[in-house]
Amino acid sequence: MNHSAQLSEEVQAARVPEHEISPLVLNRWSPRSFLDRDIPEEDLLALFEAARWAPSASNEQSWRFILARKPEHRATFYEFINPSNRVWCEKAPALALVLSKKTNAQGQVHAHHAFDTGTATGLLALEATRRGLSTHSMGGFDRDKARSILGIFDDYELHSVIAIGYRGPKDALPEALQAREQPSTRRPLSDILFEGNM
Repeated sequence: MNHSAQLSEEVQAARVPEHEISPLVLNRWSPRSFLDRDIPEEDLLALFEAARWAPSASNEQSWRFILARKPEHRATFYEFINPSNRVWCEKAPALALVLSKKTNAQGQVHAHHAFDTGTATGLLALEATRRGLSTHSMGGFDRDKARSILGIFDDYELHSVIAIGYRGPKDALPEALQAREQPSTRRPLSDILFEGNM
């Protein structure tokens, strides 16, 4: 079955899978240009609903999200996001801090908290793509400052801030970022898949 008709032109030009997969996976990429346009409540909350159903070791469901969609909440997030990211993410109508609980229900170290939270975040991104939204996860932020400002306890690890919104035009970005505003390629499957041993 040929799914190429369901891929955007820019994705078709940049991404050629070695095996057939859902167009949803290929169409998901991380733009920086966002429209200053509100996201309907049902669409925004559906992203976190998708994350809620991620696989979870011992069903601990370690992932947590702090959502900033009101202007005053987004302004608080800007205080700990790196300036190089603020230059583009301030137009996004929603930001979400991704964190995970490092301990399990018994108070012991939960070795899979970060892995499971990454999976939940991936499902969030796919649901966003399905709904015509874009996401861009940022590692460039001051974790200590975010922890202090938002009152986050020590047993939570802070992973990323996700910008969520509708994709904007490339020329709305600073010139230095415009060349990067395209889907990226990936390593060949042979670089990441090993059978039996490495």
